[in-house]
Amino acid sequence: MIKIATAECFTHGKIGRELHALAQGYEGNFGREYVKNLRSYGNFDYDNISVTCSLFIPTIEAVVKILNVKNPPKPKELIKGIKVYDEEGDKAVSKIMAQAVKDLSDCDIAIGTTAGIGRGGICVITDKYIITTTSDVYSDLRENNSEELFKRSENGIKKALEIVLLLLNNNIDGISSLNNVEIIKNENID
Repeated sequence: MIKIATAECFTHGKIGRELHALAQGYEGNFGREYVKNLRSYGNFDYDNISVTCSLFIPTIEAVVKILNVKNPPKPKELIKGIKVYDEEGDKAVSKIMAQAVKDLSDCDIAIGTTAGIGRGGICVITDKYIITTTSDVYSDLRENNSEELFKRSENGIKKALEIVLLLLNNNIDGISSLNNVEIIKNENID
């Protein structure tokens, strides 16, 4: 069984919820919303995944108290406690969040997301890979443009899910072909 855990901000826990619906085989209103054609990713048996937890972590306080991150990078700004980083900060903090939820849950695949100013940060961590990227949609949380923020969130959800599904199907080349993706391989693991 492959265990998955998420610590999400701008994707509002929807990555974890989608993976849970996939793992459980739910259909209809309780089923998948974002992933329709699973066979386009490969022949992985999705009955072999389980979502350990899916956390919505928008505030810096939650990063510290829930994820047990001792000294997270200082945000550029706080909006009612919500962390606002620039794009590079978001990429770094998404990695911190993914690693923290991996450590807390002892999962096989951890996902972290956060977005303030820019395209946001998405990180998927396994024992073998650290995959970092952004959404493909720019937005600024400080401007409170709901439609723009929604488009960035939806794009981030879809991109993170695509990475996870390609990863489960051992298609690293497929992940590499996506926009703005950095893959770091742990050379100590085959």
